[in-house]
This record gives sequence, structure tokens and C-alpha cells, in this order.
Amino acid sequence: MVSVRVLPFGDRALLAEVGSLDEVTALQAALAATRPDGVRDLVPAARTVLVRVDPSVLPLAAAQPWIARTAATTDAAAPRAEGPEVELPIRYDGPDLAATAALLGISVDALVARHAAARWMVAFTGFAPGFGYLVSADWPFDVPRLDVPRTRVPAGAVGLAAGFTGAYPRATPGGWRLIGATDAVLFDPDAAAPALLAPGTRVRFRAAPARAVAAAPTASADPAPGAGTGAPSSSPARSAALEILEPGLLATVQDLGRPGRAALGVAPSGALDRGALRTANRLVGNREDAAAVEVTVGGLRAVAREDLWFAVTGAWGEIRVDGRVIDPYEAHAWPAGAELGLDAFAHGVRAYLAVRGGIDVPAAVGSRSTDVLAGLGPAPLRAGSVLAAGDAAAAAVPPAGVAPWGAPRDDDVEVELAPGPRADRFVPAATRTLFESTWTVSAQADRVGIRLDGPELVRAVADELPSEGMVPGALQVPPSGRPTVLLADGPVTGGYPVIAVVADGSLDRLAQARPGTRIRFRHARSAR
Repeated sequence: MVSVRVLPFGDRALLAEVGSLDEVTALQAALAATRPDGVRDLVPAARTVLVRVDPSVLPLAAAQPWIARTAATTDAAAPRAEGPEVELPIRYDGPDLAATAALLGISVDALVARHAAARWMVAFTGFAPGFGYLVSADWPFDVPRLDVPRTRVPAGAVGLAAGFTGAYPRATPGGWRLIGATDAVLFDPDAAAPALLAPGTRVRFRAAPARAVAAAPTASADPAPGAGTGAPSSSPARSAALEILEPGLLATVQDLGRPGRAALGVAPSGALDRGALRTANRLVGNREDAAAVEVTVGGLRAVAREDLWFAVTGAWGEIRVDGRVIDPYEAHAWPAGAELGLDAFAHGVRAYLAVRGGIDVPAAVGSRSTDVLAGLGPAPLRAGSVLAAGDAAAAAVPPAGVAPWGAPRDDDVEVELAPGPRADRFVPAATRTLFESTWTVSAQADRVGIRLDGPELVRAVADELPSEGMVPGALQVPPSGRPTVLLADGPVTGGYPVIAVVADGSLDRLAQARPGTRIRFRHARSAR
């Protein structure tokens, strides 16, 4: 039997907390084996398993007893089927190798020998797609993170932190102590199994001479085309439909994202204002999940390469076709050679430009969305980017608008909050402060998250949590006491306590909140 505490995590998830990493592994396997319809994600972490559900299929009230029953019949000490084994070649030449050995009171040779001899297993993933947190019963060391994280850790770097080792699939900031490097392809978005080091995988490190490391045989050695490093291109089977002349501040391709892949470290991504995307697609007769262009703040200019139908929804600003002002939330003809311009938005932050047939770019991990944090999907659009129209048309273009619309509010926005798992780590007054205060969207707001300015949410427990699963809408509270709301491109795990979670129905409102917008929180109706 595994002793479990089931905690609320918004209106679409629960957090199952247990006492050890061994119990996490056992419970996650048991939940996966008995998984009912409606479970969208099982995300193991250091002491928890995050269970994300579709409440229209599996209500949280039904998911909670399933978790409890499964834990009651799970034996953490029972032998478990072993996952696949990967041999990972590594050059032990990292910049922190000697300093880490000195910190642990052993020689460099001894550190290398212990690391290579240990039998490692991927306990969970997070931080970035394919970044595995490896543990081993043969590894006795607790290695502190760097006091000042690096702003850039190169792809393939192998590091140590706490009781874990791990390899960085792509260049990112990071605070782990780097002891070596591998050239193995750790994440391939085009592969059937994108993450080489998925949870449960057994890993052996093989020391290799400098610059002689080859990719692991179980990974593709080809560069990942969906890594977000180049301009989007149209499918070879499709002709160019439009060309970007000016992208504005940020323009990306977005559909409804990559749900259900958080266990691989892959964020859901997708359009931040999902309702606006769906409406834009309906206006031109597309399926609601077709890809469109998400335009941030405005300033986009594009020219049609062929006759098109298009619609713009979401944020509001003047829309012009060859200088003629047209209305949003309506389908319009876009003749070949005509220039479309979206002026700076007067209200809201993100508009969606849908064309009939949808935007056709190569999919990465099941989606055409750009993930700006992980670098998945097509690169942000730039001048000269050429896009094709796809085959997502499902109906005729409606003869009139299909939904009422109005400009997004820029003053006071009400947002519903559902309970978070870590409210008990704050003083009782913190919850009152959260709901009784007016918060302001700071300048630090993007697709990853929104930092809010306001009073301090005082903690009762000062120490940080072991990493645990996160969801879009989570209000993480760092030591400063000012919350950050994670959005679609946010990390799938984190260590700051989550005091509450934005209800799913309020996330679209936050997508349109500009810096300076005042936010008031109220209790979600289902959470009262």
C-alpha cells in the first residue's frame, strides 16, 4: 500500500503526493495500468504524480477515489518491469568537473568512475522536452546547484544537481554543475517516441574520448527539423499562399497545441486565446483546431500569393486590405497581390489571422504550434516567411458572422481561481490577500507566463518544494511573494508553491491582458 495525499490542482487536475521517489514510480505505473477514459496526463515528479483530466469525461470527484483506490493496492516494494536501456556515450570534460569533485571531497577520476558505473533510471522529465531527471541507488552524492545559474548551457551538456544527473537536450539557461557532454540526440520531435530518456528508461553512461562521441544507436542522428531554428516553410505538396512582410513584435503559428505530453517534458503550447482561434477558424469554414497566425500587439503586414479568404479575431486594432479598413470577426476575400495590415492593437494583446484551409507548416510532436520556451514547432515568423494554406476547410464560408464580439477589456479583468495544492504553505491571510487585492499585469508577460505586481503573499514554509507537475494557469509564488501565472508555453514542472490555479474558462481572458491591466480574482463557481 502506498500512502497518498490527493490535493486539488485547479479545475482539471489533481496532485497525488507520496513519501518517496520509489512510491512515485510505483504509483505512476499503477495509475497508467488502470487509467480510465478522461485521464489526459500522468506526470511523475520527485514526490508527486500530477493527474490531468478532461472533466467532461472524468469529473475530479470520480478521479480522486480512483487515485486513492489505486494507491491502496500498490506495493512500492514489489518488483516492477524494467524499462528499455539506453547506453549514453559521454565525454567527461565539463567545466565544473574538477570543482564538483573537490566539493564532494573525491578525485576527478573517482567522480567519473562512480558516475559511469552507476545504473541510472529516468525518474521523471521536466524543465525542457526530453530533459530526464536520472536517479540511481549507486549514487550517494547530493550536489548543490550553482549559486548563479548559467545564462546558456549548451545542448548535450551532462550535469549534476541534488541527487540527480541529466543531459540538456537543447541550449537553455541552467544551474546544474556540468561534468561532461554527449552528442546523442536526446529529443527528436519527428520520432514516434520523441524523448530518448523517457520516464522509466534505464541509462548507462559510457566514457568516450574527447570529440569521439557518437549519437546513441537508439536515437536519430539527424537534426530535429521542428526545433524552431529556421523560418517556417510550406509543405512541398502545397503552394505558397501568403508571405509575411513584417511580423510585428511577435507572430507565431498556433493551433490548439500538444495536450497529453507533459510526461515527456512537452508543454501544451497552442493559442493562448483558444476561443478567438476557434472563432476565426469557424468564420472561414475551417475545423476549429486548424493552425492560424497568432499576432502579438499588432504590426503584422502580409501579402497574398493567391486568392484567399481570411478572418481576424481576438485583440482589436484597425485591419486594412490594400489600405481599405475592414471589420474583425468577419470573413473577407483576400485577393492575390493584396497587402493585409494589422495596425497596433488598441485593445487586447493577441489577434488570430485564420485563412481558409488553415496554415500548413510541418507538425512537431503532433502540433503545428510554436513553443517559444522549448523551441518546438516552427520558428517565430519573420519578414520573408512564406506560408501555405492547408486542407482544414470543413464547411462553406458562413454568409455572416458566427459569434458576437467586442474588444477585450484593458482596465479591470475578473479571473476565476480554483484551489491550488500548496495553499497550506502560506499564512492564512495570504489567501485573503489574493482575493481581496487588485493585481497589475507587469511588463514581464509573454507566452510562458505573466508576473503580477501587488502585495506580498507571505509564506508560512520558507523552503522550496521538490519539483512537481505544473499546469497552465498555475499561480506559482517565488520567494518575492508576487505570483506568476503560468501560460501555455510554461514549464511542465516547477518548485515554487502553487497557491491557486486560474480556472480553465478564464485563461483566454488572461491571454488578452496587457501590461498595466488590473486583475481581480474571484472564486471559481465550482470551487465554492
